[in-house]
Amino acid sequence: MVSKVIRFLVFAIPALAPAMGWCDFAPSAREAPFKPGEKLTYELSWEFLPAGTARLEVSPVEEYGGGTAHHFVMTVETNAVIDRFYMVRDRLESYTDRPMKRSLLYRKKQREGRHRRDIEVTFDWGRLQAEYSNFGKKQKPVAVVDGTFDPLSMLYAFRLMPLAESTVVEIPVSDGKKSVMARVRVVGRERIGVNGREYGAYVLEPDLKDLGGVFRKSKGAKVRIWVTDDERRLPVKLTSRVAVGSFVAELREVRHGSPEIAGKGGASGDSHVMRRGRGPDIAAESAESP
Repeated sequence: MVSKVIRFLVFAIPALAPAMGWCDFAPSAREAPFKPGEKLTYELSWEFLPAGTARLEVSPVEEYGGGTAHHFVMTVETNAVIDRFYMVRDRLESYTDRPMKRSLLYRKKQREGRHRRDIEVTFDWGRLQAEYSNFGKKQKPVAVVDGTFDPLSMLYAFRLMPLAESTVVEIPVSDGKKSVMARVRVVGRERIGVNGREYGAYVLEPDLKDLGGVFRKSKGAKVRIWVTDDERRLPVKLTSRVAVGSFVAELREVRHGSPEIAGKGGASGDSHVMRRGRGPDIAAESAESP
């Protein structure tokens, strides 16, 4: 039971990302609200029990496939108490083209108890396919449409989009095993307090029909996500009630990025662009401590 709860907790954020969509597949041309160096830290809890920490980071812009790419990283780790039962140290990475129109590469390195996965999803836009592999063992590619994002980059592309109350918005998403047209309702706006701070926020309710696991098995499962109603579009809180109980992720800390990290020309400058072929060897990097 403990392992099932923890697996749900640490992957609720990336698992729900495909449900956060919009009506226009192309992100807006306005300046990105995130810059290299930004770090968002979230507290994860289950039924009021602290369970761990999740971090979303914007890494420096890198060269990829003859062009430049955004690089996003998410790490998830359980706390010392939960580690005694089921230790989790996971890392997700995503590379997208600039300016944020589609995914290029998605990686997920899972370390959960005795479970191990090294997942890589490559996107072939000439053939409109995404190919999934685990420890190098490839599966049959799935078809994708232009403008498709992976579950992690989706969170950042979403922050570029305009929102309006009482609308239903959509976007294509793929994790390499399947491709779906995700949908979400913008149910309203409200003030919400999170860790001693108050935010004006849009309230979102994702459509869960394309999500498997505990969401599919839970009758009346419901998820709500709050994102700030300013230009930053920061996800500040996520709540969910499913068969294993209530889950909450709350924003604890925000470190804003700097355009200088991307280059002297600002967020779009390339004078300090890092050069990589297909992204870093994520196995060589360790997770930060909470």
